[in-house]
Amino acid sequence: MTTVPQLRFSHMGIFVRDLDHMASFYKEVLGFIESDRGNGRDFDVVFLTRDPVTHHQLVLSSGRPENSGPTHGVQQISFRVDALDDLRLMHAVVARRDDVSDIQTVDHGIAWSVYFRDPEENRIEVYLDSPWYVAQPHRVTLDLSLTDAEIRQGTEQRLGSDPTCLPMAEWRRTQTEKLRTANAAK
Repeated sequence: MTTVPQLRFSHMGIFVRDLDHMASFYKEVLGFIESDRGNGRDFDVVFLTRDPVTHHQLVLSSGRPENSGPTHGVQQISFRVDALDDLRLMHAVVARRDDVSDIQTVDHGIAWSVYFRDPEENRIEVYLDSPWYVAQPHRVTLDLSLTDAEIRQGTEQRLGSDPTCLPMAEWRRTQTEKLRTANAAK
């Protein structure tokens, strides 16, 4: 069996119906900048990034069929943030838009998330890692009107009775060992 190199998420691409509208959406709502635009493999493409050393983190490509719905797009595109205030801000930004749908706030135990659908019904997640691990899927509505301390305390109390709950640092150590063992066996 082949040994797999260490892999880290780099970027993703999605097919869109209205390239200019979608590029504007990702720039206005999620703060991307356009690093390039062109045509490749008979599709018009826009390259977007939020990282000054990464050419593109997201590629938007023409070619999505007009009648395709949410089951024909990407399952979700996830973006990590640094603080609960960032989630609150993101929630406020998308709530003001009339081209965003299906806004949900979720406490996954391992993360606090805001989900929404972009103008072409692609599912977006903006999330903050929590300091805990709990078996997934785990989904409880998140009340972003609570203070940071109240959110943390509520999650911690709820997870306290779950036998799968671990401090995230401990869970990561077990995953590192699992990866090491799996790669050594190959």
